[in-house]
Amino acid sequence: MAKSTREYIYGLNPAFEVLRAKRRTVHGAWLNQSSRNKPRMQKLVKLLEQHEVPIEWVEKGRLIQLSKTHEHQGVVLKTSLYPYTPKDELFSHPRLLLLDNIEDPHNVGAVLRSAEIFGFHGVCLPSRGVPEVYPSVVKVSSGATEFMQIARDASANQYARKAAEEGYQIAALDMNGDTTLDVVREAAPEKLLLVIGGEEKS
Repeated sequence: MAKSTREYIYGLNPAFEVLRAKRRTVHGAWLNQSSRNKPRMQKLVKLLEQHEVPIEWVEKGRLIQLSKTHEHQGVVLKTSLYPYTPKDELFSHPRLLLLDNIEDPHNVGAVLRSAEIFGFHGVCLPSRGVPEVYPSVVKVSSGATEFMQIARDASANQYARKAAEEGYQIAALDMNGDTTLDVVREAAPEKLLLVIGGEEKS
């Protein structure tokens, strides 16, 4: 079966960020009828109209059906798939993040949300062992994914090797490590690849 070329993004913040980033095609919007008069919904409607996105007002059940979750916040957008960046284009960023062996989409989204705040705008996702940028990842990231360049076309080792060749200092977070992030911060490397991974297994 051929992979779909469209997906359903849900949540208020993700919807705003998808529209502001202008990196995806938005084919349609389904909005909760009962939220029609709420200020943020009205603001979203104006933005959708500016982008000439068709709007359909529906009941909550339809939103759950489309998004397959109760966490839709009254908004579902039908969009093109996430626009990944080829890995070789990531290395224009002085701060890169590499996620390795993080299998929970919620954790991936949470890390990406924090990373974007701290200035990591380039992200290396291994082609195996880490979820794709699913709508659930976009939701937990509060839409931060839409303003990040994320590659998913190599292994963790290939990303690290490329970073070393490009002169990046590589630092990996380890709960049992004896070096603090303050040491890395004080060193102020011109180029840094920060590796985060290894979820605890019960």
